[in-house]
Amino acid sequence: MSTYVLTGGATGIGSAIKARLKGAGHQVVVLDLHEADIEVDLSQASQREAAISALLDMLPESIGGIITCAGVASHFPDLKKILSINYTGSVEIINRLRQRLAPGSSVVMVSSNSAPMCQKPELVEMLLEDQWQDIDSILSEVSGHDCYSGSKQAIAKWMRKNAPQFAAQGIRLNAIAPGYTETAMTKGVADDPQYGDAIRKFVASIPLQRPGHPEDMADAVEFLISDKASFIAGSMLYIDGGHDAMFRPASI
Repeated sequence: MSTYVLTGGATGIGSAIKARLKGAGHQVVVLDLHEADIEVDLSQASQREAAISALLDMLPESIGGIITCAGVASHFPDLKKILSINYTGSVEIINRLRQRLAPGSSVVMVSSNSAPMCQKPELVEMLLEDQWQDIDSILSEVSGHDCYSGSKQAIAKWMRKNAPQFAAQGIRLNAIAPGYTETAMTKGVADDPQYGDAIRKFVASIPLQRPGHPEDMADAVEFLISDKASFIAGSMLYIDGGHDAMFRPASI
């Protein structure tokens, strides 16, 4: 059995992943705002640094992998925090713990099927280049959806860019792209006056005619960290009931 680091394991998809890993006998070290082994606000650089230091002290010399699931949705009121929690909170944890990832380990990032929908490519590039001064200058011009989809697209692009180098070390780096999944977070979006109607129409259009459940995402993560996925690296796995194929039928 192995040790895994999981961000965002207190609720929703992360909680389902935590239960699945623990059920398989793995040790899971959870980072979250509450109900976690290390309580941390991943939007704050000082708290990220303290959490990483604590992790390096408590983890064994080699771990089985990292799953970065912590995130907030488009209705979150602080746009900069959407970007820093979703993107920076994922990338920084992986980079700083990379030294503990032994050959054969697996990293799974949680992107979204909203990632291709970002209409602000400049925002994605600023995230990838760590250009926060430029990001600050355009925040008044972007929406919560821009920040959410942009952060998730940046995750996917960062994963694709870095997967070959990780693979050369024997570490498999992949991402899942959940579609609409019933969690407390997405209920908050569905109940939001600005986004509610659009979300209900979005759910009704899912080709498999149901929303996703956290367990659907846990199934995918369990597969990607297993030996059955030993030749999968650099992949973005859409788990969305066919939505991405419907939206982008000519894309591969």
